Amino acid sequence: MEHLISQTLFGAAVATINYKAIGTAVAIVAIVGLLIGILLGVAGKFLEVPVDEKEVAVRELLPGNNCGGCGFPGCDGLAKAIANGEAPVSQCPVASADAKAQMAEVIGASAEEGVKQVAFVHCSGTCEKTEYKYNYYGIHDCRKLALIPGHGEKQCEYGCMGYGSCVKECQFDAIHIVNGVAVVDKELCVACGKCIKVCPNHLISLIPYEAKSAVACASQEKGKAVKDACDAGCAGCSLCAKVCTAGAIVMENNLPQIDYEKCNGCGVCAEKCVQKCIVIRN
Repeated sequence: MEHLISQTLFGAAVATINYKAIGTAVAIVAIVGLLIGILLGVAGKFLEVPVDEKEVAVRELLPGNNCGGCGFPGCDGLAKAIANGEAPVSQCPVASADAKAQMAEVIGASAEEGVKQVAFVHCSGTCEKTEYKYNYYGIHDCRKLALIPGHGEKQCEYGCMGYGSCVKECQFDAIHIVNGVAVVDKELCVACGKCIKVCPNHLISLIPYEAKSAVACASQEKGKAVKDACDAGCAGCSLCAKVCTAGAIVMENNLPQIDYEKCNGCGVCAEKCVQKCIVIRN
C-alpha cells in the first residue's frame, strides 16, 4: 500500500515538473518571437523601399505581353520609365488607346500618340519571280539557312528566304509565308519589332500604317545582276525619285528610300516603276 502511495506521489511530482518545463519553454519562445518581431519591424522601417504609386498604376494598365517591342526589359521596365517621365505613354505598341489615355491621366501628361506603325517586308521575290540556285531540304529556319554558303537557295542573297523565322517569333499571328515570301497583316501587327530582330537579311522595318506605297526589294545589286536573280527586283534606275513631285524619294545603295513625312500618297512612283518593286498598299 505504501509502495503504491509513493509511486503516485512520484508521478504527480514528475507531472508538475513537466508542466513547469513546458510553461518555461513556451514563455521563452514567446519572448524570442516578440523580440524578433520588434527587430523585423524596426528593420523594415529602415530598409523599406518606397513604392511609386504611379508606377504601380501604370503597370496595371500595360498589357503584360512582355514582348520587348517598347525597347525596355518587359512591362515592369516600361512602367517605371513612364512613371519617371523617361518614356511616353505611347511607347507600348500593344496597349490600346484607352489604356494610353489612362496612363497619361495617371502621370499627368498628354496622351498624344505618334504615327501608328506596322512591320513591312521589303521583298516581293515570290516563288514565280525569283530564281533558285538549288533545292534546300532541311530545318525551316532562316537563321540556319543563312549560314549555308551562298546565303540560301534563292539566287538573290538579299531577299526573303521564306522559312518563317519571323512567323515563329510573332506572338500576334500577324505574319505568314505566302508563296515563298513573308507577308505582314497590318491589321494584326502591333509593331513590337521582334520579326525585325530575327530576320537574318534585315528585310523587315516599321513603316506608317497609313503609308500608301512601300519598296518591296532590298537588293543592293544593280541592273542585269538584279534581273538575273529576280523579276521583281529593283534595277536602281532612280526613275521613281525623278517622278516624285513631293521629293520624298532618294536613292541609297541602289534602292529607293521613301520619306513618309514628305510622301503624299499619290502613287506615281509605283505606277512608273519598271520592275513594279514599289507596291501600293491597300
